[in-house]
Amino acid sequence: MIRFDVGLSDGRQARVRFSDLADGDFATSSSDPLLTTVRARLSPYPWTWLRQVHGAGVVVVKHPGALAGSTADAAVTDVSNATLAVQTADCVPVILVGIDGIVGAAHAGWRGAVAGVLDAAVAAMRARVSGPVEAFVGPAIGPECYEFGASDLDEVSSSLGAVVRSRTGTGQPALDLVSGVMRRLETLGVTATNVSKCTACEGGWNSHRARRDRGRQVGAVWIEAPE
Repeated sequence: MIRFDVGLSDGRQARVRFSDLADGDFATSSSDPLLTTVRARLSPYPWTWLRQVHGAGVVVVKHPGALAGSTADAAVTDVSNATLAVQTADCVPVILVGIDGIVGAAHAGWRGAVAGVLDAAVAAMRARVSGPVEAFVGPAIGPECYEFGASDLDEVSSSLGAVVRSRTGTGQPALDLVSGVMRRLETLGVTATNVSKCTACEGGWNSHRARRDRGRQVGAVWIEAPE
């Protein structure tokens, strides 16, 4: 598991977590008792998980566990003890922390990134609090393993910039989605920490593209009040 704890200006702590295979399967298709168990190990607070559709929809969570199962690709909250989560197996999980007391989680596949999911999540946060926003970019497929069609690559490049154009290990056109996400966050005025590992080839994570894995890892965040 990759962990970050960020102190907020109001004295609370934002807890950022990216799971790996050792933490269990967070796919929403998992059996309910098992899924409940692995979620509780990662965060003891009620979870808001999403039915992700590779779009730009954002839900605003006003109490712990609210809007669980909503069709969206990002969630934000300023309340304590509300766990926000996105499930991935190659797409980019992005956790957002607003220092003045708000957090967000976004599922950034290439379609969602092009549609503006990061823009929408950051805007939803800034509509509620002022102050800087920082991001943590978690494990996702790397360009060395992400061969990509020319027309789709043109579409992503026109939205996220030429930085997304890369080559696979065998020299084929490839998508560098993590670099595109990092660039988009920069243009939004968000300072980002890249902790991404390649889910396809580095081991330790599920990969839909490389192995058709059915399991999912999770990017999660919550705000914890001081005891």
